[in-house]
Amino acid sequence: MRQESLFDTDEPKPEEDGPDSGYQPLASRLRPTELSEFAGQQNLIAPGRVLYNLIERDQISSMIFWGPPGVGKTTLARLIARKTKARFVTFSAVSSGIKDIRNVMEEAESARVAGKKTIVFVDEIHRFNKAQQDAFLPYVERGSIILIGATTENPSFEINSALLSRLRVFVLHALSTDDLVSLQQRALKDPRGFGDFKVKVAPELMRRVAVYANGDARTALNTLEMAVTNGRVDGDTTIVNEDDLAQIMGKKALLYDKNGEEHYNLISALHKSMRNSDVDAALYWLSRMLVAGEDPLYVARRLVQFASEDVGLADSRALEIAVAAFQASQFLGMPECSVNLAHATAYLALAPKTSSVYDAYNAAKADAEHTLAEPVPLQIRNGVTKLMKDIGYGKDYQYAQDAPDKLTTMSTMPENLQGKHYYHPSNQGSEVRWAQRLQEIADWHKKHDPKPQDD
Repeated sequence: MRQESLFDTDEPKPEEDGPDSGYQPLASRLRPTELSEFAGQQNLIAPGRVLYNLIERDQISSMIFWGPPGVGKTTLARLIARKTKARFVTFSAVSSGIKDIRNVMEEAESARVAGKKTIVFVDEIHRFNKAQQDAFLPYVERGSIILIGATTENPSFEINSALLSRLRVFVLHALSTDDLVSLQQRALKDPRGFGDFKVKVAPELMRRVAVYANGDARTALNTLEMAVTNGRVDGDTTIVNEDDLAQIMGKKALLYDKNGEEHYNLISALHKSMRNSDVDAALYWLSRMLVAGEDPLYVARRLVQFASEDVGLADSRALEIAVAAFQASQFLGMPECSVNLAHATAYLALAPKTSSVYDAYNAAKADAEHTLAEPVPLQIRNGVTKLMKDIGYGKDYQYAQDAPDKLTTMSTMPENLQGKHYYHPSNQGSEVRWAQRLQEIADWHKKHDPKPQDD
């Protein structure tokens, strides 16, 4: 059923996790019931901060909670449910359709007419398609509902711009290692944690669990619970040792979504580390992507792009090596091609850098977009028929290969762009030689052209 809970009376809101609800994971048992119990996000929910004030004063407006898993998005929604005097409806974007949305919107409209607010919480709101998101828009605009969404994805990409413009985005960050250690310590003391059982876990082991959880409170608490379950009982105390943890954690799974924001964050980190000539950082980010399961050909394509965009004529071998790495990745696949990608990454990071060719193309492109009607000069047109030749195609063409210096005075630029220069070489690597060559060409034209071309 798409409505997980619907509070539409003035009666106290029931606890979602009652004593008869059966086994619940430690993370559920310890879910905060007050803002003072909330772990992390002090920039938002510390006393006096904006979200704290909105919740405490029951002045909630439409908003989005955006952050990675296990940082408290749903917990904040439940705290709001406990505090608010409004009707509180929760949706799961996985199982709700447009018909479900419209039914609840109609109920909310009726409640508004009767003077009652309705807060609608949508978990994983990024899973709603455009039509489903659009169904909320008129009701948010009219104030029929207060919409609260939770998402692990960047709202800029996943939420319709019209709807997003009416929502305030609160960014929740991954919990720190210290936050997660404190959370485990509270679990050992709180009666909701392990009840009357005594549990002993060394501080360094709790820190190891915190590091393993990678900012996710749910993972930290559930890992701790599994460790306690497998711990050694000594009298009335359960002792967790290093072996207990080792059996549970194994190899850490990395948080990585090939279609999500982290995908773009990591490739950006790789690109910018190479641009900054930091070979160690570049190799680290490359490894992060490959270990997490990134397509090696995607990485290889980005290396090919980087070779021309950021190295360019400072070292033209960079493009050859990047293309070779791409081909090697096609031949070998993972894991063997990882060393080919590392080879190319290291070379690109250490190579001299210039964006002169990249900048030159963009400057030329800007002119091209505004001069699409500029005719090709007749002397460099291809006169393949008698008619073309009769009207001047190819007339006065000068074949540079026959010239003593392999240069001619013939103009090859459109008339309105005479004198434009796009390529400005840097003083990096091999580009020093190209700068010298460019100067030689310019000097030759000054000597031989009847009308020298100036900037």
